[in-house]
Amino acid sequence: MLQQVYLETPEDLPLHFIAAWNERDAEGIANLFAEDASFVNVVGLWWNDRAAIWKAHEYGLRVIFPESKLELRKIQLRSISATAAVVQARMKLSAQSSHEELSKPASRMNIFTFVLEKRELGWVCVAAQNTDIVPGKETNIVDQEGNLKAVDYRKK
Repeated sequence: MLQQVYLETPEDLPLHFIAAWNERDAEGIANLFAEDASFVNVVGLWWNDRAAIWKAHEYGLRVIFPESKLELRKIQLRSISATAAVVQARMKLSAQSSHEELSKPASRMNIFTFVLEKRELGWVCVAAQNTDIVPGKETNIVDQEGNLKAVDYRKK
């Protein structure tokens, strides 16, 4: 059952997110988000309420990440006001499911950006974005066929 979870501090969010992820608890992940929260994943899929966030994570944890492990590497807090904060968390994702010719995907590093709001009962997440870290690259580029590729303009 989807039901709001309130956090004591903004920095608690990545810890709860990781714990729920590693337990394959999509409901636990979704309950960290406000009813009307938004979530953008690493490829730009955009979910705009708690139910959609649950549905996406239920699928992902079951199909794409059933054996994965998420680890926290660093947390950075920026207080915007007494009732608003941004938390960024660097994480490592390992043991993603195989796909086509790739039987054992390597670990990925990412940065989550969480926007939180303090309400009467505690802190809740109102927006999140997950960004993959692509070592040695500066930006993305799209070729004539529409394929996206990470590139580095410094290496010419």
